[in-house]
Amino acid sequence: MEQDNSEDDSVGPAEDDTQPPFPLGLYSEAVEVLWQVRTQRRQAEPHLPDTVTRLTTPEGSIVYLVGTAHFSDSSKNDVATTIRAVQPDVVVVELCQYRVSMLKMDEKTLLKEAKDINLEKVQQAIKQNGVMSGLMQILLLKVSAHITEQLGMAPGGEFREAFKEAGKVPFCKFHLGDRPIPVTFKRAIAALSLWQKARLAWGLCFLSDPISKEDVEKCKQKDLLEQTMSEMIGEFPALHRTIVAERDIYLTHTLRQAARCVEAPPNAQKVAAVVVGVVGMGHVPGIEKNWDKELNIHEIMSVAPPSRLGWVVRNVLKGAMWGLLGYACFRASKGVGRALLSLPTVQSLFENIQKPSI
Repeated sequence: MEQDNSEDDSVGPAEDDTQPPFPLGLYSEAVEVLWQVRTQRRQAEPHLPDTVTRLTTPEGSIVYLVGTAHFSDSSKNDVATTIRAVQPDVVVVELCQYRVSMLKMDEKTLLKEAKDINLEKVQQAIKQNGVMSGLMQILLLKVSAHITEQLGMAPGGEFREAFKEAGKVPFCKFHLGDRPIPVTFKRAIAALSLWQKARLAWGLCFLSDPISKEDVEKCKQKDLLEQTMSEMIGEFPALHRTIVAERDIYLTHTLRQAARCVEAPPNAQKVAAVVVGVVGMGHVPGIEKNWDKELNIHEIMSVAPPSRLGWVVRNVLKGAMWGLLGYACFRASKGVGRALLSLPTVQSLFENIQKPSI
């Protein structure tokens, strides 16, 4: 996997920049040999798991889309098998820069992080996404923590497997393909009324149904986390659109970008690319549906500012909502509700609401 390794010029003796460390011809030959090795390893007609969907571009590039369940050892095996068989030019995963840390954490640390929803996480989420979007992010983390606790398995194992296997393939690039999570949360919150936000938060806080590893494997037809969410947000079509359908469009866009032709040594000739995409099973139908369509990415990346009327209504009604959500979070997350109510932002909001009009 290609990496950008910069060196500190202040360390070590000065070198003559006109003298390469080894002959350029030798470097070119090494690149060509590695390229040929990868080509020989690449299977022309690979036998891949049933969870893999094959997509093509007009230029002849191939995208192998691996549909996964985020809490599944079987999905990790599917990802590894696919990457080893097709030796891709690019691997694209359903992550954004705000969630990239899970690629380098070990399972034990991730398991602890997923279960531990503390004040620092609450403050970070609110600082990053705003009060309402940050609160919803914490509640969604609670859903993930519930599944983690039930299964004893940290989420995102298939992404870490993809990162590891991509590092073994010469010249393979690793791309983050998902829409930035702050945009998703802000658009999701903007799509809901205040009452709908309260109802959704209540449902997320009191999620307690037991989940088994067998249930996870059954969800290879639809990712477990997304299925759990779909059951709870089914009555909110706008929320489903922002969390699932819009991200289907964004993932389709990044996969098509990754599938552009690549340059092959020794003459930088343009050749069709091979790409492996790793996404939740729930996104596969949407990506297939959007694959040959014209996509408007700017539309799904915009976050509309709140209206003045909405601001007035929220300031009148937020007091009651904070009480509801604070109590729910307190019950569900052992004190997170109290942490929320102690934040300066929340206290300032109460002060503004309680100030008598002049």
